Amino acid sequence: MQHSTLLGRRAAHPAAGVSAKPVAPIPRVANVRQVACNVATGPRPPLTTFTGGPKGNGGKAVSMDLRDEGSGMFTSTSPEMRRVVPENVNGRVVVKVVYVVLEAQYQSAISAAVKNINAKNSKVCFEVVGYLLEELRDAKNFEALKEDVATANVFIGSLIFIEELAEKIVEAVKPLREKLDACLIFPSMPAVMKLNKLGTFSMAQLGQSKSMFSDFIKSARKNNDNFEEGLLKLVRTLPKVLKYLPSDKAQDARNFVNSLQYWLGGNSDNLENLLLNVASQYVPALKGVDFTLAEPTAYPDVGIWHPLAPGMYEDLKEYLNWYDTRKDMTFSKDAPVIGLVLQRSHLVTGDEGHYSGVVAELESRGAKVIPVFAGGLDFSAPVKKFFFDPLGSGKTFVDTVVSLTGFALVGGPARQDAPKAIEALKSLNVPYLCSLPLVFQTTEEWLDSELGVHPVQVALQVALPELDGAMEPIVFAGRDSNTGKSHSLPDRIEALCSRAYNWASLRKKRNAEKKLAITVFSFPPDKGNVGTAAYLNVFGSIYRVLKNLQKEGYDVGFLPPREEDLIQSIITQKDAKFNSTDMNIAYKMKVDEYKKLCPYSEALEENWGKPPGTLNTNGQELLVYGRQFGNVFIGVQPTFGYEGDPMRLLFSKSASPHHGFAAYYTYLEKIFKADAVLHFGTHGSLEFMPGKQVGMSGVCYPDALIGTIPNLYYYAANNPSEATIAKRRSYANTISYLTPPAENAGLYKGLKELKELIASYQSMRDSGRAEQICATIIETARQCNLDKDVQLPDAEAKGLTVDDRDLVVGNVYRKLMEIESRLLPCGLHVVGCPPTAEEAVATLVNIAELDRPDNNPPIKGLPGILARAIGRDIEQIYSGNNKGVLADVDMLQRITQASRDCVREFVKDRTGLNGRIGTNWYSQLIKFTGLYVDPWVRALQGGEFASANREDLITVFNFLEFCLTQVVKDNELGALVEALNGQYVEPGPGGDPIRNPSVLPTGKNIHALDPQSIPTQAALKSARMVVERLLDRERDNNGGKYPETIALVLWGTDNIKTYGESLAQVMMMVGVKPVPDALGRVNKLEVIPLEELGRPRVDVVVNCSGVFRDLFVNQMLLLDRAVKMAAEQDEPDDMNFVRKHAKQQAAELGLQNLREAATRVFSNSSGSYSSNVNLAVENSSWSDESQLQEMYLKRKSYAFNSDRPGAGGEMQRDVFESAMKTVDVTFQNLDSSEISLTDVSHYFDSDPTKLVASLRNDGRSPSAYIADTTTANAQVRTLGETVRLDARTKLLNPKWYEGMLASGYEGVREIQKRMTNTMGWSATSGMVDNWVYDEANSTFIEDAAMAERLMTANPNSFRKLVATFLEANGRGYWDAKPEQLERLRQLYMDVEDKIEGVE
Repeated sequence: MQHSTLLGRRAAHPAAGVSAKPVAPIPRVANVRQVACNVATGPRPPLTTFTGGPKGNGGKAVSMDLRDEGSGMFTSTSPEMRRVVPENVNGRVVVKVVYVVLEAQYQSAISAAVKNINAKNSKVCFEVVGYLLEELRDAKNFEALKEDVATANVFIGSLIFIEELAEKIVEAVKPLREKLDACLIFPSMPAVMKLNKLGTFSMAQLGQSKSMFSDFIKSARKNNDNFEEGLLKLVRTLPKVLKYLPSDKAQDARNFVNSLQYWLGGNSDNLENLLLNVASQYVPALKGVDFTLAEPTAYPDVGIWHPLAPGMYEDLKEYLNWYDTRKDMTFSKDAPVIGLVLQRSHLVTGDEGHYSGVVAELESRGAKVIPVFAGGLDFSAPVKKFFFDPLGSGKTFVDTVVSLTGFALVGGPARQDAPKAIEALKSLNVPYLCSLPLVFQTTEEWLDSELGVHPVQVALQVALPELDGAMEPIVFAGRDSNTGKSHSLPDRIEALCSRAYNWASLRKKRNAEKKLAITVFSFPPDKGNVGTAAYLNVFGSIYRVLKNLQKEGYDVGFLPPREEDLIQSIITQKDAKFNSTDMNIAYKMKVDEYKKLCPYSEALEENWGKPPGTLNTNGQELLVYGRQFGNVFIGVQPTFGYEGDPMRLLFSKSASPHHGFAAYYTYLEKIFKADAVLHFGTHGSLEFMPGKQVGMSGVCYPDALIGTIPNLYYYAANNPSEATIAKRRSYANTISYLTPPAENAGLYKGLKELKELIASYQSMRDSGRAEQICATIIETARQCNLDKDVQLPDAEAKGLTVDDRDLVVGNVYRKLMEIESRLLPCGLHVVGCPPTAEEAVATLVNIAELDRPDNNPPIKGLPGILARAIGRDIEQIYSGNNKGVLADVDMLQRITQASRDCVREFVKDRTGLNGRIGTNWYSQLIKFTGLYVDPWVRALQGGEFASANREDLITVFNFLEFCLTQVVKDNELGALVEALNGQYVEPGPGGDPIRNPSVLPTGKNIHALDPQSIPTQAALKSARMVVERLLDRERDNNGGKYPETIALVLWGTDNIKTYGESLAQVMMMVGVKPVPDALGRVNKLEVIPLEELGRPRVDVVVNCSGVFRDLFVNQMLLLDRAVKMAAEQDEPDDMNFVRKHAKQQAAELGLQNLREAATRVFSNSSGSYSSNVNLAVENSSWSDESQLQEMYLKRKSYAFNSDRPGAGGEMQRDVFESAMKTVDVTFQNLDSSEISLTDVSHYFDSDPTKLVASLRNDGRSPSAYIADTTTANAQVRTLGETVRLDARTKLLNPKWYEGMLASGYEGVREIQKRMTNTMGWSATSGMVDNWVYDEANSTFIEDAAMAERLMTANPNSFRKLVATFLEANGRGYWDAKPEQLERLRQLYMDVEDKIEGVE
């Protein structure tokens, strides 16, 4: 069956975005000026050019600038553009209609409907004014809305799903609801839906039950149903129940159903009938007036549309019959088929020019298209119906799917159903791209915005589709500020269609013909760092990938026999000496060739001068480093380029890529002609290049660099935040890889001896030898440098009471167990090598430790189960342990050991002969005999925990069974092959596998979470506990005084892993709590009364990482609102430090109001990341600490203001410095055992401890603390304690460094990196003890055999390690002995000779 389309035939194939003429029946659309499609987002013109309207300049180009630079809002469009006033009333009844909608596509059709009525109807005329929901953030617009509603007859609202704006609608309409003749609310938030009024009809009548509507909402939330879709279904059932209603009520309910159908019909005819029907039935002055009205024009719920087709199709075969007989175009037999997903509302309202543009571009490239639509918001229905073989074979008919809706596949603005979407997309098994039209901004506003796409649109139309596995959020359509219509953005559509075509081509090409560019990183820039990636053995992994691709039929040329040879072939120039500093040159690009092939090369000259520049060049040509193996090129990504330039680091707000960087990606796309690029490991520089945060234009560098190449990216599973940046800014399909198996750190050297002494003390505690043993424990603890972590008596143990001795021994024991049980990743992961069963034990023990009340069924943590078996509460044991109570420290150790024994027995039963999970034939045999005993029973029997609750144990070990199978299986190699085959890579969350085992197995397309879902209630509970412990710890150290201000850091990954714990901590500090809205989204706040809080409100200075800013701008604005709410509470200064300091700063800086002075949420400028302190330290390119502090202040002083949400980060250094002067405490969080303070440079890069001391008027250094929530027994330690713990468990621990050295070349780099990061903490905080440097020097330098191993495996990294020791001494961080320095200098000369090839 065919339905008449809104668009008819065109004589020739249309240019992108130009609408065709409609055919009968014609849904009338507004007679407005034609919006041109030539809005370029490439090198930006001063103003955007549009085509003039009929009365305009005769179709000539006109320049318009509708931007309001000063509002600070995301959109400055005026509702007055949507106001239509009758020109001649002539005695007619005037009906005023006010409407508020989420998107602008109805604007044109409503205006056309009203103008037609006003021109032709003799009895009634309409005044209409429309508001876009986002415009109501502006106070002037909100006041105008209230004034309009006060004089309106009819109010209409649709898709009002943003809570804080929904509240404004209620505030404006509810007081006037009874005065309104009619109030029509189509799918929206529950509170707004309750405003519905049509005669006797209200929402309470749905299903003749007052509770029906509320029951529906509760059910939708509980079952994660799609709210809008469910509501539409509910409304569609109304006709069935109308017969049970009294006739007058039935008529009103019928009118509501008809009104909804008119609205969903969307064209000007339907909307004209809607207005006339409501006016005649409910406006008193029109009572009895009969208008001739047509029934709502119905369109298919799902169907196929094409701008040239004679109608809409509900059958794929009928569509293909028309498509394949077209005369205007022919396609090759093997042409890729692209499925497009569209919103029906854009089609029926005549706002489909942007869709036509995509169709035209794809077909011009030789692709066939099947553009499908849905009337509701479940787009999986047309996907299932139209994207499979119409002959019924069940095979997929399309090669790639591109959603142009911007929404999740199943869902809309309210919520989504990711499992249902994933099921449909897995069945289809093709790449899934989700592009977006601008919704809340006009084209001009988006072009001018540093943020890019509005944060609410990012949450709804980028983050939610990512949960479905969507990629490539390219903005393909703009919005005209006058008409509200969407228009094509040709260069964006060209980019989108090129990329979609290339993804589809991967399904068509033979593997042997495909070209793959593997890109590795070298950071910091040094030959010893080639192949940098977090916890990944890069070259070992690449070697496995190449071997696997070879099996799949790829041409990988002649592979070296070993991975070591692979390394050398890339990092060593073949015609130079073995240890040459030159990497292998794969290609020399002439400057003329570069300028011809790289369209943006001229834009780089401002920062880098004329090509070839000074980086990646021989002075004449640009050099591309790497080596080709058959159709696989392994290349080294150039670095940012300014790491070694202290002045660039200091003054660069952001920069551009250098010519060498641009030449590399130009080579991949234009010369090597890669079918795909594989970025190997976490992480490179491409995605962090300057440009808009999300929704980039053609002048944003990540977009320009990646060009049209499909981008695959191996990313650590525990880093979803930066993986998300890679997805959004470099269009990556991020494939997760596992971090190395975790082991307990264990004890070594003197620490091991201490544990034995403590065991002796416990066995002889009541004997005469106890005092002597205690004295030995004290002396050994001092030798192990534990005296700063444990309070040891000044004298020997003589004279101590038994209780005193127990307390000393208990505290030493507690510290030892803290070190021993610390989880650390051992070695480096190799892609496609899951851990053995034994290697998974420590991870499983930590998984078993946590209570999981939200699991089904709820799970009790194993330590708690064991504690209850002996009549104890685990929290009491934790508390006693933390205080050093010897009995509780020992009890916790026994519980920990019993937990390990249970898990080890459990794993042993499931371990096959190869050491991996499989069938244990011995266990099977025992089961067959009937003598089998559950492993946890075996482990506990005969011991003190034997009576542990059996049901609780079964529940926790059933969960561990699931986790174990997830831990040891992976699809890392398989997912890469799937992606290269042009298949769908199943999405999965990133994060900490201990907290969230659904991160496993790896080999998934990583996504983050719905940013509006955090902080959760569980995160709030945890945050409250951490804040209490932090404040208690500081009061203990500071004479009982509360800190007045805490400076803290918010990280993207941490908040994803913990569902917003540190976000909630900030709120708890200022005494404000987040409140979820009716749909479970967190965007409301409540002030906690002082009586309930029980302490002063503590001021904060929040430094958000650039990644957090990109992912959680809405939450940053929520934090700003929280701080300002606290500042505005009329409370005494000694109970509200936020208010106290804001008043002081307002006076000091001459600020106009308290809210401005209470600005506390800061980050980098948009498109910029980090303070650059880490780059300076890593490259030794800084003169003194004041230079580092100046970098921090210049780059991290951009304020985010909820009163100016569209302004992004605004430089407010004076406010930042003024707030920092009041800081008493600096604070960061550690939430994952895999990443600690010295694993990465980010932590010290964001540490302001010495900076605060330099700013404070009294020069006092603030206290510095680290919260560690990596275990069930969360701790707040000082920064110094944490640095020492990190050194003992990793840098100085043989288990850690031997694990690293097993990876050879890359392992040496890991050791060197940790030493550099340790020095970074000296530079920013001064919290690294001298003994840490001494012990590290003893381990890696003074041990001649060890030094030789390091030098042989990676001489470049060893040179950097030696240089770091010398630098630490030179900067005064390490007081080294002369003989230590002499050996270091000699080693430095030796390694220099080795590198230069001097025998």
